[in-house]
Amino acid sequence: MNVQRTLRRSISCTGIGLHSGNKVTLSLKPAQPNFGIRFRRSDLGGAEIPATVKNLAGIQYATGLARDTGKVDTVEHLLAALVSLGVDNVIVELNHPEVPIMDGSAAPFTYLINEAGIKRLSAPRRYLKIKNPIVLSQGNKRIAIYPSDHFKVTYSIAFDHPLLRHQSRTIRINDTSFVQDIAPARTFGFLREIETLRQQGLALGGSLENAIVIGDTGVLNNALRFDDEFVRHKILDVIGDLALVGNRIIGHVVAHRGGHALHTAFAAKVLEETSSWSFVEIPGDNVVETPVAIPVKSSESPI
Repeated sequence: MNVQRTLRRSISCTGIGLHSGNKVTLSLKPAQPNFGIRFRRSDLGGAEIPATVKNLAGIQYATGLARDTGKVDTVEHLLAALVSLGVDNVIVELNHPEVPIMDGSAAPFTYLINEAGIKRLSAPRRYLKIKNPIVLSQGNKRIAIYPSDHFKVTYSIAFDHPLLRHQSRTIRINDTSFVQDIAPARTFGFLREIETLRQQGLALGGSLENAIVIGDTGVLNNALRFDDEFVRHKILDVIGDLALVGNRIIGHVVAHRGGHALHTAFAAKVLEETSSWSFVEIPGDNVVETPVAIPVKSSESPI
């Protein structure tokens, strides 16, 4: 039986919020089966915000969540690391309403998770397996998911810039491919937009240490980590945003020119189209070719 997982022990780090510019302490703590991923604001008396699409509350250059008096921003990189490394249940404790940006990628979070260790729990893990295509378009932006025996992402981007006129990549996501090929890809932005963002109170913590900054003719940073680091980071973002579905997905995501608004709207659409997916359990420790379907009521939701 493929079972749920949590962390073996608690682990902490400190960093800067990309948009707030404030120092943040983040702690990852073990949780019980079926607890899910929840953000806990220690500075608000322990207010908790479950990482589900129904708590979506802000998608301006990052993904944010809120419930009651608590909120948390820039959750996508950490969520991508947690789901890709198989952590189903965890408390993410913060003393500030923004996850630290670290180096702009998910690599520091994969390091934290590996240092804490993964603990198998007794409860079975349920996957959301796509049976029929689901598609969402917004102008020239499009995202879809198709039936597959694995979780796979195809992403393409196109910007009016010589470095980013077109990049595309397809990758099957598992813990190894995520750590090696996706997690190190950093967030990026255009130099010409930075002043505008700061006037809006955003990107106050951004620097060449935690983002790729793109000028008119090239990047201001010394070097890229991958020739196609930009599209790899978009894959990282969509993994994190789709984690808000609430269960790990078995399906092939195909996105073109997407962003957090499209990703999160699609997460909500997936949950609405209950006839296009079913819950399954996976025998053994890895996704196999023939999952065992679990009968569920059409009104049942994974969140």
